[in-house]
Amino acid sequence: MKKSIYLLLVAILFVACKNEPKQESIVVDEVKTEDITTSIYPESISKIFDAHGGIDNWNKMQTLAFTIEKPNGNEVTTTNLKTRAELIDTPTYAMGFDGSELWVNEKDGNEYKGNAKFYKGLMMYFYAMPFIVGDDGIIYEDAEPLVFEGKTYQGILISYDAGVGASPDDQYIIYYDTETRQMEWLGYTVTFGKNGKSKDFHFIRYNNWQTIKGLVLPKSMDWYTYENNLPVDKRNTVEFTDVLLSESEPDERWFIMPEGGKAIE
Repeated sequence: MKKSIYLLLVAILFVACKNEPKQESIVVDEVKTEDITTSIYPESISKIFDAHGGIDNWNKMQTLAFTIEKPNGNEVTTTNLKTRAELIDTPTYAMGFDGSELWVNEKDGNEYKGNAKFYKGLMMYFYAMPFIVGDDGIIYEDAEPLVFEGKTYQGILISYDAGVGASPDDQYIIYYDTETRQMEWLGYTVTFGKNGKSKDFHFIRYNNWQTIKGLVLPKSMDWYTYENNLPVDKRNTVEFTDVLLSESEPDERWFIMPEGGKAIE
């Protein structure tokens, strides 16, 4: 009798387990975190950033350095991309900006005859196109296309809010290839030391690129003569070598005025 009851209980348990609702495994799809950094820009300029490796990738970088060959020797520029501290080192002088003070250090009795305020950040700004126009305080507008040698380049006018930078009245136009979305030309005005905006645009051609850390940056630039706000003939080429991009912060001591340097007021 006990054996019969035992077998009956086993049978009941077996049936109960068999009929128990099967638990379904719930698969939770991975939530994709959308990077919204580029969404703060108009679509036209965002696509140009993307064609050059992405503004988000650029924003990871903290150090930029490059060399330009000059008649008196190599000019080496090193910039902290976050603070815009800068060192320009040449055989005859060094020029630096530590984030607040601009200085020049003449070497071996050579007199510096340039305009340090004008030259500070100038070549870095041209080199870091198009990413440099992702800075704060910038206004983007459509510009009239540029037609050069039968090809049409669409344009984006870049201007600045009042008080942004040393020359907030400067304007830039980025002209780009509509198929590749890469930047091809830069139109720019020069208002340093002047009052108000200028209608006189100069032109640089960007058609020789190199990829560094996934970012498409200039290998060289061509300056053009211009007439009636249009490029005419190539005037000169500036080449950039020994380009360094790093996510590491540069040593801030590099940018401090050395003994014997002169502060620029």
